[in-house]
Amino acid sequence: MNAIARNAAVVGACILTVSLGVSLVSTGSIPPTKTVSSSWNRKTAAAYLDQRMGWWMAWPAATRGHGTFCVSCHTVLPYALARAALRSALKEPAPSPNERKLLDNVTKRVRLWKEVQPFYGEGDGLENIQSRGTESILNALILATFDAQNGRLSNDARAAFDNMWALQLTAGDERGAWPWLNFDNEPWEARDSQFYGASLAAIAVGAAPGEYRATPGIQNSLKSLFGYLSRQRTKQSLINQVVLVWASTKMPQLIAPEQRQSMINNVLSKQRDDGGWSLSSLAWTWRGTSPTSLLKLWTRSEDTPLQTKSDGYATGLIAYTLEQARLPRTDAHLERGLAWLVRNQDSGDGHWPGYSLNHKRSASSDTGRFMSDAATAYAVLALSGTDLPY
Repeated sequence: MNAIARNAAVVGACILTVSLGVSLVSTGSIPPTKTVSSSWNRKTAAAYLDQRMGWWMAWPAATRGHGTFCVSCHTVLPYALARAALRSALKEPAPSPNERKLLDNVTKRVRLWKEVQPFYGEGDGLENIQSRGTESILNALILATFDAQNGRLSNDARAAFDNMWALQLTAGDERGAWPWLNFDNEPWEARDSQFYGASLAAIAVGAAPGEYRATPGIQNSLKSLFGYLSRQRTKQSLINQVVLVWASTKMPQLIAPEQRQSMINNVLSKQRDDGGWSLSSLAWTWRGTSPTSLLKLWTRSEDTPLQTKSDGYATGLIAYTLEQARLPRTDAHLERGLAWLVRNQDSGDGHWPGYSLNHKRSASSDTGRFMSDAATAYAVLALSGTDLPY
């Protein structure tokens, strides 16, 4: 494909078509397939996630102060969200040992919030500030979703939310959001990832049990968060908009129904012929792109071409979000997406494929599996349905 053709393909993937009043389910001419098979291997998926979580906790590069470890967006957060979805099917009476270690780690950092160093940076530098903002949201989300399984918000989760609200920005175009890490790594730590982080904050509030969202003391902060997400929505890549749709299923007042419908239908229009979605076609936007970063629309840092085929992260996240939006499993788009996930679980170690937008690494290396860690977690969430309380 020449540069002009690639250029056009990216524009087509990234421009949001605003269409109010369209139906929530847009099946187009795609015929429905047979009922999605349940023949995916939950045991090997759990083993893969547990093995990767165990490796991360022991990896020296993830080690932080006071005997804690860094919470990553690619391995740790997806694990925290997805591992519980396997518990019932595997007849596990309690969280897995690695789930317990993760929760203990997050709780410890929340309790020592004023003592522990941030994940990155020192002093009052930008990286330090961004790291604090990022961690505050991840801590609140992990503890809130865990507490949702028990139906009661713990004191530690409340403290995590207090830490989060204290770091919310109050001025400028970014007011309502949080400082967020930017390592030029799409889709979670890049120039547009602040919106992703704010959407996660909304998911955390919406998932928290005990009507936390109605707490009087957070209403102004919530209003500011909603304002930020509303102002920035149309500037976002489609994959960021997927996370916003997910958040809106927990906090319906986030966006108007017709806006959510429009975003869903734009995402559905990017489904590939094989039933999956490709992250590389969803994670970019022209707005604010510099001449240098423009090159990343087609290549990774090593000048290697982006992987354009369907992947487990985009397909799993989108399918899970569509389920949260209450599309029936008989919907043609959702059914085909779930069927893609069933077909594409690795028959060996149980993972789903994911491809980095930033680096070409060996898929057999530990760092080369980061995208597959996230892909596997979201595939598990999608295939497990909507039974979880978050």
